[in-house]
Amino acid sequence: MTLDTQPNLQAGIDFWQKQPASLDGVLGGFGSGPLPRVDALGSRQFLLGILPELSTIPSTLRHPRVQPVPQRRYRALDVGAGIGRVTVDVLLRLVSDVVLLEPVESFIMEALEQCKNSVLLGTSHNDSGYAVGWPGIADGGKSVTFVKAPLQNFNPARPENNTEILGRVGFTPIKDDTDSGFDIIWCQWCLGHLNDPDLTEFLRMSKKALRDPRSLIVVKENLCTEPDGGPRAVFDEEDFSLTRSDLAFKKIFKEAGLKVFREKVQRGLPQGLYAVKMYALRAS
Repeated sequence: MTLDTQPNLQAGIDFWQKQPASLDGVLGGFGSGPLPRVDALGSRQFLLGILPELSTIPSTLRHPRVQPVPQRRYRALDVGAGIGRVTVDVLLRLVSDVVLLEPVESFIMEALEQCKNSVLLGTSHNDSGYAVGWPGIADGGKSVTFVKAPLQNFNPARPENNTEILGRVGFTPIKDDTDSGFDIIWCQWCLGHLNDPDLTEFLRMSKKALRDPRSLIVVKENLCTEPDGGPRAVFDEEDFSLTRSDLAFKKIFKEAGLKVFREKVQRGLPQGLYAVKMYALRAS
């Protein structure tokens, strides 16, 4: 690819700033259909298959003898988080604390407002019996920290460096946990805004921010085809991002010192879209 077909940070932010701060806006018009529910369910199942201790009820994923309550507070980083869709529908249902990273002003402010409103809503439920608001926020059992910054030059091990911390909502620890690392670093539908060197460096830094050998990075991204059987990327002239192929991602993972220990294609998404795949990564 030539230099003029590489991701452009500011042009990408400008594009997304013009989109509505809603599910339809961040999902390209698919927010009102089955995609959000199917995607979130697939993500939760993928994580629970790797970390069954995060399941709060006995199931085929968690044996009844497995302690359902984590002995520590599990932490997750949600990068390129938009209005907080993955934080709400995936991560807060499984972990205690989430750091939400997003560069687009309108998106992160919408996420922050929704989270704060969850405190006001309390533990109320809608007519269908589902809890209203962000899970665990109203009762102070869980927390979300809002960080405004792009992925370029962001260091997951030092979230406060070169970023704007907008605040923390929910649980407040006695001792500051900002630099305590993460059990899960979730990267979905955002890595196309990084060129190959920046993505490789981000993944290297993410590896250093994992808390222990069982901690993991999850990449969930669109995949383009590989008609010639080799790594490939397609440039999107609308949002100035790249769609990489399976082999292109795996080449970058290897260069970042990461190994793929589990991968799965997301099923059930609307026809006509790119294939979507989840990769679970740990240090090689």
